[in-house]
Amino acid sequence: MTTKIENAAVAAKFASYPLGLRKRLLGLRELIYDVAASTKGVGEIEETLRWGEPAYLTSASKSGSLIRIDIFKSMPSHYAMYFHCQTNLIDSFKSEFPGVFRYSQNRAVIFEEKQSLPVDAIRACIALALTYRMRS
Repeated sequence: MTTKIENAAVAAKFASYPLGLRKRLLGLRELIYDVAASTKGVGEIEETLRWGEPAYLTSASKSGSLIRIDIFKSMPSHYAMYFHCQTNLIDSFKSEFPGVFRYSQNRAVIFEEKQSLPVDAIRACIALALTYRMRS
């Protein structure tokens, strides 16, 4: 299932990405929506731009922490999921999935465009982010 992009600014941002990275980022977007729909207490996701990047918030339920996705600027063939740096989410991911992901400090999980993704691990990370405030 493909979730329609309702926000014109977000749609324009996705259209601006190179095709290969756009497909990958849209895949992450779909995972976010899918995990939100199947995770109790999360509810509807708000999609907007934050710092010029597609961002996903649990505005209605306030259950989670912001997730952003974008090209990883210092490595143009990479893309990332960004998390609030003042949470312990990245530390949790490192503990739960040692050696599975590449990280940028305490704020992002980085993927290579050509890399196959560990979808189950990514889904778990998204669920942790979308329920972060429910646990803290």
